[in-house]
Amino acid sequence: MAENNQATIDRAKVEEVLEKIRPALRFDGGDVELVDIGEDGTVYVRLMGACSGCAMSLMTLKGGIEQRLKQEIPEVKEVVAVNLDQSMF
Repeated sequence: MAENNQATIDRAKVEEVLEKIRPALRFDGGDVELVDIGEDGTVYVRLMGACSGCAMSLMTLKGGIEQRLKQEIPEVKEVVAVNLDQSMF
């Protein structure tokens, strides 16, 4: 029988980490919402408020949110914003 090596990421743990990040986002008029967690370790979020259209959103996503999630939950492979048009960067 084949063993499934895919780790399941706990949604509550992701929410807990996002809760730690929210004060910094809200300080700048933004927020983040957990949308989904893929079986491949991808966490899908929605950037809201000022974060959704800010030129710094990609840096916030990759340098802030993704880095913190990977640090606290090693199973997280990537964080993708479902509403971020990466072609604008």
